[in-house]
Amino acid sequence: MSKGIVSINAENIMPVIKQWLYSDKDIFVRELISNGCDAIRKYRWLVSNNQAEGDDAPDRIDVIADREKGTLTFIDNGIGMTEEEIVKYIAQVAFSGASDFITKYTEQSKGEGAGIIGHFGLGFYSAFMVSDKVVIDSKSYTDAPAVRWTSEDGMEYEIEPSDRTERGTAITLYIDEEDKDFLNLWTVRSTLEKHCAFMPVPIFVSEVAKPEEPKEGEEPKKAPEPQQINDTHPLWMKRPNECTDEDYKAFYRKVFNDFEEPLFWIHLNAEYPFNLKGILYFPRIKNEFTASEGVIKLYSNQVFVADNIKEVIPEFLLLLKGCVDCPDLPLNVSRSFLQNDGYVKKMAAYITRKVADRLVSEFNTKREDYQRYWDDIHPFVKYGCIKDEKFYERVKPALIYKTTSGEYVTLDEYINKNCDTDETKTVYYASDEKRQAQMIRLYNDQGKDVILLDTLIDNNFISFLEYTERDGKVSFKRVDAAADSLTEAGEVSEDARKKLEGLFRKAMADEQVEVQLKPFKDDGLIAMITVDEQNRRFTEMSSRWGGPDMKLPEKRTLVLNDKHPLVKWLQAAEDDAHTETVCAQVADLAEMARQPLVADRMVDFLKRSNELLTQLIEK
Repeated sequence: MSKGIVSINAENIMPVIKQWLYSDKDIFVRELISNGCDAIRKYRWLVSNNQAEGDDAPDRIDVIADREKGTLTFIDNGIGMTEEEIVKYIAQVAFSGASDFITKYTEQSKGEGAGIIGHFGLGFYSAFMVSDKVVIDSKSYTDAPAVRWTSEDGMEYEIEPSDRTERGTAITLYIDEEDKDFLNLWTVRSTLEKHCAFMPVPIFVSEVAKPEEPKEGEEPKKAPEPQQINDTHPLWMKRPNECTDEDYKAFYRKVFNDFEEPLFWIHLNAEYPFNLKGILYFPRIKNEFTASEGVIKLYSNQVFVADNIKEVIPEFLLLLKGCVDCPDLPLNVSRSFLQNDGYVKKMAAYITRKVADRLVSEFNTKREDYQRYWDDIHPFVKYGCIKDEKFYERVKPALIYKTTSGEYVTLDEYINKNCDTDETKTVYYASDEKRQAQMIRLYNDQGKDVILLDTLIDNNFISFLEYTERDGKVSFKRVDAAADSLTEAGEVSEDARKKLEGLFRKAMADEQVEVQLKPFKDDGLIAMITVDEQNRRFTEMSSRWGGPDMKLPEKRTLVLNDKHPLVKWLQAAEDDAHTETVCAQVADLAEMARQPLVADRMVDFLKRSNELLTQLIEK
């Protein structure tokens, strides 16, 4: 037996490891399994290059929990280690990097760099986060004798002969009192499924159960067989032409526990200039996209790294679900946070480009299907356009808009049908199809389509389009934003307009309201209220992000139909109580055409309506 001390030029390595990884203890499972996979892969490489003799034993890693002994054991049948290799690779802790590790991570605050395992050769030492003692039994693929390495603190160790007879390594953790939950088979299994569900070597999990005494006449019960918990060849590792639609749907249900089918998916498969594979799914996002977040799982060589890493997956794509495997990722110490370098940016740009290209392809080749799920995905697409200019430029041909008649049109299709060629291109839209039904009908009667823009992102999106598209010659106006399209050219009396403005300001108790007098194309319409488009957008944005106290007054205009008999009557009427009642009624009817009356205004309207009906009967 020999003894030694881990060579790292620092005596406080284990307290630092435990401090930095306190909130992420289950990471030790991933690290020990990864080491086992590496050992098996190295052995297979030696065999394939005729540097080692192969055998018929299938590759496997076993994880065995023993509550009675308080141990959790990780066993692989990989390359194994000699005594010299254990001293070199275990006892010296990646010698050259350990001092750098101590210097770098003890100077940082606990919150900034949580998770140090995965670098400087410290992966194995994560075992001490949950253990009072760790024992390694290893038998090399060579003829060297088996060796046992034992340590209680990760610093001092003993090496002695081992009774292991099979090639490979067994790492036995004597779990400390605080972490006994890791001896629970359910905990072990769920941790393995979290980190190792798609590792390339079969992983079996079992527990050593205390045998039950058989009843008289019964045969002893057999111990449960170990269960394999991982899929060694996940769908993203296959070629797209090897996968069926049902394969994709089944994988989606299995990984994300979502039994609502995805709309469609993208199979990523890049080998140059970087290695990247994966599958991204478009779930049904609906209109509440701001409260939605998908899950994009990042893997490195089929080893789970983390969910939703924004350096690799652009923020707007995190509304999707999927798995992305990047074997060459430049990971830092935790394997969970990426260095924000050019390599990573190129991968993010590739993923963004593939998503945009798939959307355009769906639009071009399956437009009917694309239109069917546009209502589900359009908030995500619009958000992506605003966040990433390159994404917008690529996906622009596939941007469509739903009209109030149920058709789906591109911006160019709308403009070509509804706008004159030389004037500013105005796109009319509704934000609430039911409340704005009368205004929509007025535009439809004039042969103009109205598109629906009724999600939270639409105000920002149309402002983005106005800024980006057609050199400022395209504008979006809500159906209650202007009356120009609904009126005719013609002279009106300025004196009549001023008189009516005075009457309505008094009746509405609003000295700021502007009154216009115009001949309407619809002879039956008495009046309408318009709200300046830009002013309303700014008001809504201030109210949404600044709260009720930030709500600004709207710039409102009452537009009266100079051709209507009632308006003609008001132009000649005396300024008395009866005229004021009529003006108030006209103003409320115009307001109700764009939004419901509220509180006292609704009470006054109903009372006034009853009085007018009573007067009508009396006459």
